[in-house]
Amino acid sequence: MLESIGLVAFLVLQVQCSVLEPQIPSVASFTPSSGTFELSPFVRIVVDSKYATHGSPSLLDYADTFRSDLEDTLSYTALAPVKLSSVVNNSIFGIPTIYLTLNTSLEYKLYNGQFTDEGYDLQISRDVYLIKGSTPLGVWWGTRTLLQQGAIQLAGGAKTVSFPAGEGSDSPGWEVRGFMLDAGRHWFDTSFLGDLCIYASYFKLNEMHLHASDNLWNPAFLYGDGNEGWKSLYAAFRFQPPAGSALDGLVPRKNESWTQQDFLDMQRTCADHGVTIIPEVDTPGHSLVINQWKSELMENGAPDHLNLSYPDTIPTIKSIWDEFLPWFSAPEVSIGADEYDSALANDYISFVNEMSSYIGAKSNKSIRIWGTNEPSTTLSVSKDITSQHWDFPGDDVPVQLLSRGYRVINSEQAFLYLDGKTSDGGQFPQELNQDLLWSGAPGGKGWAPNIFSPTDPTNNTSIDAPNLRGAVFALWNDWGNNATTALEVYYQLARSMSVFGEKAWAGSDVRPTGLTRDQFDAVYPMLNAAAPGQNLNRVVKPKLGNIVYEYPGTYRSLNTGIPSVGPPYTLSFSVKPDSRSPFTGTLFSGADSKLHVANLTFEATGQLYALGYVLPQDRYTSVEIHATREYTYALIDGDEANPRYWHTLMDIWGEYMALGNMSFAAPSAQMGGDGFAGIIKDVRLRLGA
Repeated sequence: MLESIGLVAFLVLQVQCSVLEPQIPSVASFTPSSGTFELSPFVRIVVDSKYATHGSPSLLDYADTFRSDLEDTLSYTALAPVKLSSVVNNSIFGIPTIYLTLNTSLEYKLYNGQFTDEGYDLQISRDVYLIKGSTPLGVWWGTRTLLQQGAIQLAGGAKTVSFPAGEGSDSPGWEVRGFMLDAGRHWFDTSFLGDLCIYASYFKLNEMHLHASDNLWNPAFLYGDGNEGWKSLYAAFRFQPPAGSALDGLVPRKNESWTQQDFLDMQRTCADHGVTIIPEVDTPGHSLVINQWKSELMENGAPDHLNLSYPDTIPTIKSIWDEFLPWFSAPEVSIGADEYDSALANDYISFVNEMSSYIGAKSNKSIRIWGTNEPSTTLSVSKDITSQHWDFPGDDVPVQLLSRGYRVINSEQAFLYLDGKTSDGGQFPQELNQDLLWSGAPGGKGWAPNIFSPTDPTNNTSIDAPNLRGAVFALWNDWGNNATTALEVYYQLARSMSVFGEKAWAGSDVRPTGLTRDQFDAVYPMLNAAAPGQNLNRVVKPKLGNIVYEYPGTYRSLNTGIPSVGPPYTLSFSVKPDSRSPFTGTLFSGADSKLHVANLTFEATGQLYALGYVLPQDRYTSVEIHATREYTYALIDGDEANPRYWHTLMDIWGEYMALGNMSFAAPSAQMGGDGFAGIIKDVRLRLGA
């Protein structure tokens, strides 16, 4: 611990004295000069009036968001952005000035030599901190650099935030730097997804790939002779068509789907933070939800596959895209297209190419597919389509695809696949494997988007491979909606996003300024805690010591005004249900969870998790709930020898069955409600389990 603190102090001293590093991702270059730029209690943001309205979001839009983030992260008061034609080495009325501007003639290049609009320059003097890019998006990434540098200083104990004078330049090594979330087998509301975009943006990730349709995989239900269990197997399509649409039957769970307005609002939130949503509707495999709606489209013997030779199949898929393409602002969409019947290779390739042409003509968008090696000797997938590599050997080998002129995104599962909690021992890890990412590539080097194999260097490319677009890491939910809560998914993603941000922006062993693992480990906790614009950690400031609130006495209902508290925490109380209605109502509720009286059941992300304990009637029972990010348990009447854990039963494939621990945020907003009849007394919520 002392060594870690010493390293943090050393890094902060470096930042204050001479350099703008380390941070996540690292900055490509910075040359210090004499002097410092110091933030005072008030700081002014100035937008170059010549470029204020350029782009969508515009430079001024990004400035408004930056202002809010500056106050959120650094607790400095930022005055409303103003538009001026220039600021030349002078503060305005003695107030430190952050100046945002463009130079459209600036040229930044990816490692493959292609131009990128995401680069930015820094010019820091005593009075002005200038961020300049060729586009507003580049300037946006420059504001993330400033915020991270300030957060590192404050976390290291600095009383004020200051930056060394000097000049720097930074740009990403790869175009695509994203994460994929399996929303087809796990429901997520749009507010949570928007918060994920905001968090990802802090580490300069620029895509969220939404896998928006899929089904659980249970061979006995899907492929058993004469078995019609496929009709009830969990499958979902998340985009909700408008009332009266011919697609209405495609969405079996209206309460687990996104309305157009909700999606557009979320998409805008992401765009306002530099993150593009890449939507995916997965066909012709993984299509059970479509076949549950229209069984005539089903491939014989494979309920999760479409029959591409049936006359109405492709028109139906086109009608789905017709409905939802106008929702999507991204220049690309994904049609999935993996794990289809290899015996139908020509049908598959014809379908993929037809959908590429159709979507391109309809919306001027290009498509991506999951890499799939379909064995055809007469047809080939169009080179207008990007292949998202994920597996050897079932996928086309990336180096061969690149050599044939295909564009490739790296999602290789050996490095980049995660899964929710599973009951089979864990096919994929809960977060990205740090050992692999820092030193698991051939030769002991770190991973980067040009690395596809941890063991075979011939399957890897150079960083300047012309058609290597970048990388997307993926979090799957193969084991269903009940295996994890939304916040547990965030816990899996948080550190993974940040280390991936470093590797996908800067690479490994490329830049002299790139982070070491020790540097990353030192600064990550500080930056995770300071990430602005959201509160996915569900942090609250305790009123006294570690006490969030304390309510002695008795209550039937009470609003506390605190929406949710993240683990670790301890919630203690006594409760006496009324015998007239002992098993109804809610003991506690919050933004992320509820605790129901019946069987002491937690509710989170639309799922119920019963403790299986029945509260006695007409007498007080003391309950003490302890939660960490790995588990939640209760002590009943102080019985420390017999903790009772909340579990989930995972039994998706029909072959494995296991209990998994659940972690819940504290339902801290409301005591009593929903018909609760009884008394709650002596309530106390403190931080720490």
